[in-house]
Amino acid sequence: MFSLQTIFGKGDKFYGLLEASADAARQSARALIALLKQKTPSPSLDEFRTARRREKQIIGEISAELVNTFVTALEREDIEALSAALYRIPKTVEKFAERYALFAGQLLDIDYVSRAVMLEKACEVISEMVGQLRKGMVLETMKEMNDRMQAIEGEADRLILDLYRELYSKESDARNLLLRKDLFELLEKAIDRCRDAGNVVYAIALKNS
Repeated sequence: MFSLQTIFGKGDKFYGLLEASADAARQSARALIALLKQKTPSPSLDEFRTARRREKQIIGEISAELVNTFVTALEREDIEALSAALYRIPKTVEKFAERYALFAGQLLDIDYVSRAVMLEKACEVISEMVGQLRKGMVLETMKEMNDRMQAIEGEADRLILDLYRELYSKESDARNLLLRKDLFELLEKAIDRCRDAGNVVYAIALKNS
């Protein structure tokens, strides 16, 4: 027999699933830092594949819960939008890791770690923001966290311009230039994905404030 609490969404699983998805994104950033610090020409991608499988499992659970739950604590379109935004973060991180692993032996002299640390900070903010959803979505708190996220993304944009300047002035090999530029842009894109997720969370908070 189903309880009224379950039927009317009081036992809502979505907060936990979204929090798990945000945490998976954060774990993917940490795995990337660990990979880059290894400075090995043949890095393992097992941790990233495990994280992506976990993300696929979570997004599948969210889809199933949306079908089976009569009333949800958040609007269904908001759950779907946030779930999709969070899913894109580790997906982009894995894409970077796969490409880096192909050419790692040529990239050991490049500092990707400092940029990956920025990504981890962005993921930590997103995890905090998602965690606030179940706590009542205090708009002032959400705005402060979203401002932090925007500041990280703005700093990443500034750094990419510095990197372009350095690459184009010092790198004479066109193939190396394009490879390094592509990887830096993927890291920036991962941070942009965090910004997008933060915007979704903040929009949800505005709607429910």
